[in-house]
Amino acid sequence: MADCPARSRPWHFLALLLGSLAGAAVQVNQAQLWPVQWYEVLALIGLVLLLALWWTRRWFAKNCTICTPVFGALAAALLLFAVTGLRASHFTAQALNPVLEGRDIRVTGMVVAMPQPLEGGQRLRLAVESATLEGQAVRLPELMDLGWYHRPQHGSADADTVAPALVRPGERWQMTVRLKAPHGLRNPHGFDYELWAWEQGVQAVGDVRAGKKDTAPQRLAATYQYPVEQARQQVRDAIMAQLAANPADAASQRVAGVVAALVTGDQRAIERSDWDLFRTTGVSHLMSISGLHITLFAWLAAALIRLLWRRSTRLCLLLPAPSAALVGGALLAAAYALFSGWGIPAQRTISMLCAVALLRLWGLRWPWPHVWLLTCAAVVLPDPWALWQPGFWLSFVAVGILFASDPGAGVPDSPSVVGRFLSMLREQWVVTLALTPLGLLMFGQVSLVGFGANMLAIPWTTLVVTPLAFLGVVWAPLWQLAAMAVQAMVLLLEWFAAVPWAALWLPIAPLWAGMAAVAGGTLLALSWPWPVRLLGLPLMIPVFFWQPPRPAPGQFELLAVDVGQGTAVLVRTATRTLLYDAGPRTSAGSDAGSRVLVPLLRAQGERLDTLLLSHRDSDHTGGALAVLQAQPQAQLLGSVTEEADLQALRPVTPCVAGQRWRWDGVEFSILHPQPPEAAPATVGARKARSSTNAQSCVLRIVAPSGVAALLPGDIESAQEQFLLAQNAPLRADVLLLPHHGSKTSSSAAFLDAVQPRSAWAQSGYRNRFGHPAPEVLERLQERGIALVDSVRCGAAQWSSTQPGSVHCQRQLQARYWQHLPAGLSQQFSGDGHRVKALERYR
Repeated sequence: MADCPARSRPWHFLALLLGSLAGAAVQVNQAQLWPVQWYEVLALIGLVLLLALWWTRRWFAKNCTICTPVFGALAAALLLFAVTGLRASHFTAQALNPVLEGRDIRVTGMVVAMPQPLEGGQRLRLAVESATLEGQAVRLPELMDLGWYHRPQHGSADADTVAPALVRPGERWQMTVRLKAPHGLRNPHGFDYELWAWEQGVQAVGDVRAGKKDTAPQRLAATYQYPVEQARQQVRDAIMAQLAANPADAASQRVAGVVAALVTGDQRAIERSDWDLFRTTGVSHLMSISGLHITLFAWLAAALIRLLWRRSTRLCLLLPAPSAALVGGALLAAAYALFSGWGIPAQRTISMLCAVALLRLWGLRWPWPHVWLLTCAAVVLPDPWALWQPGFWLSFVAVGILFASDPGAGVPDSPSVVGRFLSMLREQWVVTLALTPLGLLMFGQVSLVGFGANMLAIPWTTLVVTPLAFLGVVWAPLWQLAAMAVQAMVLLLEWFAAVPWAALWLPIAPLWAGMAAVAGGTLLALSWPWPVRLLGLPLMIPVFFWQPPRPAPGQFELLAVDVGQGTAVLVRTATRTLLYDAGPRTSAGSDAGSRVLVPLLRAQGERLDTLLLSHRDSDHTGGALAVLQAQPQAQLLGSVTEEADLQALRPVTPCVAGQRWRWDGVEFSILHPQPPEAAPATVGARKARSSTNAQSCVLRIVAPSGVAALLPGDIESAQEQFLLAQNAPLRADVLLLPHHGSKTSSSAAFLDAVQPRSAWAQSGYRNRFGHPAPEVLERLQERGIALVDSVRCGAAQWSSTQPGSVHCQRQLQARYWQHLPAGLSQQFSGDGHRVKALERYR
């Protein structure tokens, strides 16, 4: 009995780990931060409770064995909850002052990371040392991301800007910048850019001002600080020079990008088309510095150190070779992870390796759940927000299931090649079974060829491509061999991707269905009797056959997608779906279609019937090609008959006033533009018809109950007056503000005719056009019309069954790290979210 407490200590430690993880998980789910004093009190309570448990541990061991782990878990949860809250509060207090947004600020700072090449420029990460505004010192956040672009547009304020200089980490620069807070798009199942910036420690983003009227950026000094980043940039530049000396050779650029990513962790070097290929075949985890690469590097380093260490008797007497190999392998792996950019996957892997190494050095033989939870805590304690990263769950669920399902845990592997191959085959099968439901829950995708592609790509990448790519740092010609190996792998992956139904996209199921499916996959993977394992199949059914609810017949729903400065509205009836506009194109390789709309449509299981493009402006058609390629059955309607690239992909039916159709009892009608033969022949009318805005398709949607929505594109006052003169049926409960709320639209007479309950403005944060205009906001306020601004609302959801309520994505999934612009009061009704106040911060 005397050794019972000693034997129970690992279980007490397990309770502390569980409590710590639970406390961090609860805090990172908070919608808003509490006052700092509350976190300080909770931290004190947790610390006092832990000390009290330590002092009274002998009494509890005799009288209440279960009390120690229970109260220990509670104390650890309180402590981690409070510490995480205090860290978040401290970081929030250092945010960019809204008064400084949009102002020209002179900044002196250090480049702390290798610059990222962009179209027409580069992106820098700057550590601020000092800043002045109009000669007065101001406080800025410690880290900021800056874009330095070359804009040669004629007639622009930034015309003939200074071309970006060659910038390297460790250099001190002085430059004029214009900043704003990190503000991302907020859509269902979308990427949380603000969380990414939070984890990176970045609290300001902006542009380097390098126009004719600006003081030119100035390099002050080149220092030896950030030597790792300097080395990474030198290696990346050397790879690109060796493999992609000709910028016009797209094939060489693609291969060089993959090699650079494997060596330096610069994932932006990989082309979007290649990422699509890797995701389709399920091998995207191999195309960056992943846990697999670092673990392999640690194993090879440990084996080499052990081999060399055994050759010295003196060293073996000083420290046994296995221990030296363990320490050396972990340290060299940490150095490799640091060189590769110290990304989240690298941090996670190093934490796991160090935790396991320490346990072995101390001679501790813990059960696998203890080891697994220890490695989880080693990642979560320094970075609690990693709990929101899909990679965290994919990694630890995979490792946990491999631990739980290994029938030979603690037994040495078979030394034969066949035994090792069968072991790898089994592990890949187990991981595929377990992670497929989790991948569906997070991404709505499963690669049906992923098992076969990984079986070939994993050994090829880890044993051939990565070693050659890394050894090229020592001897550059090896990069050519690495490039050849990459090309061979890409050809193989393209063959896998060409298989019909290579990837399956399913609607993302709710959390309960995903958790049930993960449990089912775990049951199938465990080494239990088959009658028990087959019980996992019914648990997986909901996630594979989940279908999001749709409107009832005679009803319709709108989803104003948050695409920044552009328009995209999804219209759904009981069985049909229409997309009104496709958002903007932000660069040659990035548009709202590929970044936002295609993933959103897949996540919601939407099959488009019609894509309606209101007119030819790029902020309305930028994502059309990506949407049409992903939705081959969708018909194309709109004022885009002159767009050759769209015409080549899909025939375009012009939209003309008088067109009507009915879906599931809901009536759709086009109110504008007029047919050429019916339009007035005045000079002013001809001039108006030549404007793309004037040719916008105006769509009105009406339910049998009379509830209506009006989507007018970018029409301006002249077209509004024409519609009024024609006595067009304009009344609607929801109005998409014409031209994003420009002062040239939304006239008083037009608003009086529509009489909307809410007016929606789809615009970008601090957009250069000033949308929505103050004049329009005043007209809305005078009429008591609620403004729904995508900057503050994110994606807006509305249903004809509740015409007075608009649900905002930023409130439906509110988190304290999300950015809410200052100066706008928001009040929400009980059954939804409605913006009442209309004042605008400038």
